[in-house]
Amino acid sequence: MTKAFRHGQIVKLIQRGRVHTQEELARGLAELGIQTTQATLSRDIQELGIAKTADGYRQLGAAARGPDFATVAAEFLQDVRVAQNLMVLKTSPGNANALAVALDRADWSEVVGTIAGDDTILVVAPDNETAVRLRGRLMEYLR
Repeated sequence: MTKAFRHGQIVKLIQRGRVHTQEELARGLAELGIQTTQATLSRDIQELGIAKTADGYRQLGAAARGPDFATVAAEFLQDVRVAQNLMVLKTSPGNANALAVALDRADWSEVVGTIAGDDTILVVAPDNETAVRLRGRLMEYLR
């Protein structure tokens, strides 16, 4: 397990639910099979720019990461095609990367991962049924 992987899991944990203490965060990581010390966790929190708020830990500056998926999809998404558990998203030239990044950051459970080219994105869903549901969800942005 790398530091980058651990950091990614920490960010996911604080984005998905209220985490108020380092102990809760350590338990969440342990459930994912990541054992860490309090000192390492404190260092990770500082490096990630995470602050403790009344609502739990939050990553500061998250708004500076770019527009949300809905905004980018409304602007650039042109077509969605399904092939088993894979989807091909078409965008205007030069905009596939922006849409793929926004989709990755949206952290939808239906999306295993994305690969972006210039005007095309390959989206991997965990199975065929999920891909069909995801296509429906994405088609809403074309209406």
